Amino acid sequence: MQSILKIIAPALLWAGVAGQALAQSAEQAKTMFDEGRYAEAKPAYEQLVKQSPGNTTYNLRYGICCYETGDLDMAERYLTVANKRKSPESYRYLADIYTHTYRFGAAETMLRGQLAQLKRKRGADTSPIEEQLRAIEKMQRMQEKTEQVRVIDSVVVDKNRLLSTYFLSDDNGRLVPYATLFPQATDALGASPVYVSPRGDRATYARIMDGHSALFSQSKLQNEWTDERPLFPTDSADNSYPFVAGDGVTLYFASRGHGSIGGYDLFVTRYNIASNTYLAPEQLGMPFNSPANDYLMVIDEAKGVGWFATDRNQPQGRVCLYLFIPNEARPRVSEDIDADSLRTLASLASIRATLPEGSSYDQLVAAARTNTAAVSKKEQDFEFVINDNTIYYTERDFRNADAAEAYEKAAMLRKQAEDVEKRLKEAYAAYEKGNKSERNELRASIRDDERTLDDLRTQIKTWEKRARNAENRTIIK
Repeated sequence: MQSILKIIAPALLWAGVAGQALAQSAEQAKTMFDEGRYAEAKPAYEQLVKQSPGNTTYNLRYGICCYETGDLDMAERYLTVANKRKSPESYRYLADIYTHTYRFGAAETMLRGQLAQLKRKRGADTSPIEEQLRAIEKMQRMQEKTEQVRVIDSVVVDKNRLLSTYFLSDDNGRLVPYATLFPQATDALGASPVYVSPRGDRATYARIMDGHSALFSQSKLQNEWTDERPLFPTDSADNSYPFVAGDGVTLYFASRGHGSIGGYDLFVTRYNIASNTYLAPEQLGMPFNSPANDYLMVIDEAKGVGWFATDRNQPQGRVCLYLFIPNEARPRVSEDIDADSLRTLASLASIRATLPEGSSYDQLVAAARTNTAAVSKKEQDFEFVINDNTIYYTERDFRNADAAEAYEKAAMLRKQAEDVEKRLKEAYAAYEKGNKSERNELRASIRDDERTLDDLRTQIKTWEKRARNAENRTIIK
């Protein structure tokens, strides 16, 4: 009996010491966890979960530590164990992991599980989760309509160096820091980069107004920036990072409102000269938008490329700049694509997956990275008769600011007219081939477009006449 006690007693003593050490370790880990010191708590919970693999709390907290330190794969593994035991916090974290890995169906399942738990509590506020569910459902729809975009390059830079990675050709204007263009301004904090038109006489930017970021434009007259105007006077959403396309009508910008799926989303709109307002913004789809911040879409028509910036999958203060080939047709990925491939294309997890097999875009990438000196300005952009003795070929030829502005409006209207003419041509062809029912459906839209085209042509003549008269008053003295 004594020999047995000699064997058991040390074992019991060791078990007691080990249990006490485990309790102390668990208490220390909890303290670090509660204080948000996840990196310090992580190795402690890693040991605890190894010693007690079935412990729900240890699995949950180790999973959260992994999540907060950026190890999403490990986080998912341990949070899934906790979720099997209906741990309330596990639903929220797993929903976030599934969202950022584009598994929106799984994210919806987690959110509905969290919602069901909350509804059992009297007086619980379920509106935040219901809002998340609506956003997830929207992401699912966007993912199903992912565009087939050829992304030919990417580079990760510090956010404060972002502008230095955009190499716009002269025909597309330039991007400059707000404080550089407006050195006397006192509201540079929170302002966006400024887009300056090719002629250098129009600036479009965002600055803080009434507590939110709003878009504005200014004109340059007699070497001074004047006449600041809000682009969306009644919009209270945070809008920023504007860029005006080469047609002078199309505006790209980023917004936290208008149904954004996460932080800043990219939007596009067009200026309606007849009403002097912008049309309702259209949210771009995936892969341009994501659950992270996406912004500063720039199209360089001269080089045939576009850029946009995003902080998806990036640490704080870093952004990824994607270089892609614009396609006005905006084709969608095949409906027959498998789920994994769709996620890859929607999230841009692999830019190689966006390109045809065996393709090479090295020359285009090199041209895109080349500064504007490599892309010379056209000698003749247009031909505009001022009078019997004078013909202008570029906007730089104008000497009168009002004349230049009037001509610019006429050019915008011509672009709109071209779009309507193209739409009418397609409608006429469809009408010829259509049956009686299809023709009846087309007839009203054709009639509307014909009236619109007539009105646009009248406006073009009016603005061109104003441009000629204003310019002639300056040059004929």
